[in-house]
Amino acid sequence: MTGTTVLTLRDAAASDRAVWGALWADYLAFYDVDLAAEVTDHTWARIMDPAHLMQCRLACDGAQVLGFAVHHSHASTWVMGDDVYLEDLFVAAEARGKGVGRALIEDLMALGRAKGWKRLYWHTDRDNATARRLYDSVVQEDGHIRYRLVL
Repeated sequence: MTGTTVLTLRDAAASDRAVWGALWADYLAFYDVDLAAEVTDHTWARIMDPAHLMQCRLACDGAQVLGFAVHHSHASTWVMGDDVYLEDLFVAAEARGKGVGRALIEDLMALGRAKGWKRLYWHTDRDNATARRLYDSVVQEDGHIRYRLVL
């Protein structure tokens, strides 16, 4: 980010496919994941489908996209309303430590309040100390452990 540019947060648009794809590839590389191109294409198609719950917010410095937050709302049995799951949060290496990740989380908090979502939650790898420092400064982890069964 430059000193004179204000970070802009917005929904992803069809014209963002290439830049999102490059950041997505960096995200997968960060987690050492090899994902089929068809899965990435399907994810982008969902994000672009206005009828689908999956959405993506982008953090931009002018025309440069610095990070993304892929999220979707869902019903909850624990509150009278919907929760929102922040499934994927990523900030380009050159923009880390400059408030982009926090801005994306705060953007989802504001968006959630405006849409009436009741809770925002996410997961991260236990060993991702950098992300956990940010997350712990926003809210303390709630002690839950995730179990995932591949079907």
